[in-house]
Amino acid sequence: MIETLEKFANHYNFFITIFLMISGLFIVIARGNLIKKLIGLSLFQTSVYLLYLTPAKILNATAPIYDKHYATYSNPLPHVLMLTAIVVGVATIALGLALVVRIKEAYGTIEEDEIFAKDPEAE
Repeated sequence: MIETLEKFANHYNFFITIFLMISGLFIVIARGNLIKKLIGLSLFQTSVYLLYLTPAKILNATAPIYDKHYATYSNPLPHVLMLTAIVVGVATIALGLALVVRIKEAYGTIEEDEIFAKDPEAE
């Protein structure tokens, strides 16, 4: 039992990542409010960032700059890719919020069911 707890303690960030991923996906699927869907999408994106950055950190390693005191180097590519993903995620959320504002102006609501009920072309 102690070995199981030690394994859990060593990999707790993977469990947090899985929890964020499942909860974000659940919010996107189960909620009808468009703002809540965007929050779920943001949670899901955050879990993907954690999924890539967690194994990217190597203990007792340094940046890939040659130094005779270090033999192990960390790869900076996952961090650079996630920085780019964060910028794209912010732009995606901003575009989604702009679309929600336009939908609210056009239909008077941001609830998915009410929008489908008011839209004559939905059928």
